[in-house]
Amino acid sequence: MSEAPAVLITGAASGIGRAAALRLARDGWRCVLVDADAAALARLQAGWPADCAEALGLVCDLTDGAQIARLAQALPPLDALINNAGLSTGGADALSGVDDGTAARLLALNLEAPARLVQACASRLRPGARIVNLASGAGLRAIPWRGLYSPSKAGLIAQTRALARARPDWCVSALSPGFVRTELVQRLIDSGRLDPAQAIAKIPLGRMAEPEDMAEALCFLASPGARALAGQLLVLDGGSSVYGGSGALPPAVAAPLPFDAATRWHGVDLGASSGWRAAGSGATSSGDARLRYTAVLDGAALDAAPGQVLDTVLRSARRFRAAHDAPASLTLLLPASVPDTDWTLAGDAAAARMLVATLAAEWGALGLRINALQPAAGVTAADCMPLVDYIAGARAQFLTGQVLRPGAGRFEPQGD
Repeated sequence: MSEAPAVLITGAASGIGRAAALRLARDGWRCVLVDADAAALARLQAGWPADCAEALGLVCDLTDGAQIARLAQALPPLDALINNAGLSTGGADALSGVDDGTAARLLALNLEAPARLVQACASRLRPGARIVNLASGAGLRAIPWRGLYSPSKAGLIAQTRALARARPDWCVSALSPGFVRTELVQRLIDSGRLDPAQAIAKIPLGRMAEPEDMAEALCFLASPGARALAGQLLVLDGGSSVYGGSGALPPAVAAPLPFDAATRWHGVDLGASSGWRAAGSGATSSGDARLRYTAVLDGAALDAAPGQVLDTVLRSARRFRAAHDAPASLTLLLPASVPDTDWTLAGDAAAARMLVATLAAEWGALGLRINALQPAAGVTAADCMPLVDYIAGARAQFLTGQVLRPGAGRFEPQGD
């Protein structure tokens, strides 16, 4: 019997970290749980599922480089490392916290600790190991009065891409969560300091994410199948990052299906020899067959000539919308960029990508999702199959409006 894979998760005692640890454990991983809160860590271990591999709990203040170095000495060989621990300071402006050390501690945990942990654990990481950093939508757009939280997360995103280029032998990626109903967020709601309706009004899918939504994504990003997203950021925010409207969006009209719902596949214009037919053959994937989540993989745009991508995507979207109510997903396959395209046609592909975001905002409350894949040159359908299986199915029901570029992070420098 092969040895169970091992994963280290920081900030594992609560919120997204705890949900990810339990999800990975149920999937057969041996978990190394790291947290500064000894009591919370003990509670997690005390309630650890009896049918899962025993977890190793390690208390560590990740703002202390010396403690990180000692932590690394106690680790088994690792197949994955998830840098989840983070800190935010509510009510503080970006220039405060210098004198009392608050700003330095936030940067030490959010930006410096992930790099220190990777360096300290380098000898423990197996070949092909996956490293996942927990970023935030705050790293993509400024959120005021949270101290240096937004700058720290923007720095972590850039650090992720730089590490992926420096260590192509590893698979380095980042996850950007949206609004997640963690214990902290629930306390804010219960105390009246956060109006959930106001938060949901900017989320196309019409609901707040649960920690388990993020756990499913982390389980995928920690797997060997995540290689197609090396060097990239997976934005899992219900579409809020692509929504530019000023009005309130409607709440969800249907509850999401369980994560283990089987995927019922439908393929459109995939071609006899394209390699994509395996995912769009109409078969039902493994999972709870009593609950089926419909996933459409549409490759019509792959054969579109320059200047015809937008029109093709419009036709695909109309076809999908006419056939489905909710819940279901549409995953579009987009052609790779063509060098030296005539400038008069240069807006076509960009318009098609923005159409994906626009439809995500319009369809979200119905439980209809739309995403697209634009593989880099040399990336095959087989390379993308694990990614397609994740993003199109029930495990990714908080993912919408995204255009992912499998393979691009390994070959193309991205802006810092």
